[in-house]
Amino acid sequence: MLLPTVDFCGLRVTRLLIGGNPFGGFSHQTPERNQEMIDYYTPDRIIETLERARDAGINTFVTNNSPDMLDVVRRFLTDCGGLQWIAQVNDRYLGSMTDAIDEAADVGAAAIYLHGRETELQWEANDAAKLVTCMERIRSHGLPAGVAGHGPEPHQWVHEQHVADFHAHAFFRCGSLHSGEGLKFKLRDMPPATEWIRNTPRPCIGYKIMGAGRIDARMAFEYAFDSIKPNDIVNVGMHRGDNDNMVEENVAMVRDILGN
Repeated sequence: MLLPTVDFCGLRVTRLLIGGNPFGGFSHQTPERNQEMIDYYTPDRIIETLERARDAGINTFVTNNSPDMLDVVRRFLTDCGGLQWIAQVNDRYLGSMTDAIDEAADVGAAAIYLHGRETELQWEANDAAKLVTCMERIRSHGLPAGVAGHGPEPHQWVHEQHVADFHAHAFFRCGSLHSGEGLKFKLRDMPPATEWIRNTPRPCIGYKIMGAGRIDARMAFEYAFDSIKPNDIVNVGMHRGDNDNMVEENVAMVRDILGN
């Protein structure tokens, strides 16, 4: 049985998505932890994990657009199916945002959003023209167009351009937006993030709701769903190397919290 769903830019999406950071070794913890995830998540195990997410009640997954990940996504969408793919894109692999967007659309994305650092670079440069070009390119494929970011400031800038259909907002100011930069996670970052999400009329994906594994899962889910809009969703990476039943247990927690 599906988890509760919402209308997300015309897509029927479960309020919990499974994210792809563990699949690519992006732990946001240590290099050793990154390698542990890379070693665990072979292509076959990624496929298995997506199938288990689908069977547990999730209907959408998120990954980046690295060549290795796109190979897995193609295989899953062709041979397995049952999940929608929301693509997070940047230009580090093809050198062009236009090419990256076109490739993700061709693979079968149901929606596309810009990687947080790409959004932040455009915001820092006040490059509204590039933002508009990216959003229009996504929509030229008939897909919802969004942006990610690690703090309210770039999201507010995007909102003021009136070009994005949705926002993916991190609960933490990790990365370039944190004072001193780097992978810092501070609880004080969460209220401003959730306040911005609540106040924007656009639908949002909340991510890094557990601080990349630093917060108890149930506490994080309860805080997230209490703090975002009823039509918003959360994206959570799940490393089954820690607990083989993590996907099913997370779905059960969300089902209990949401009352279904």
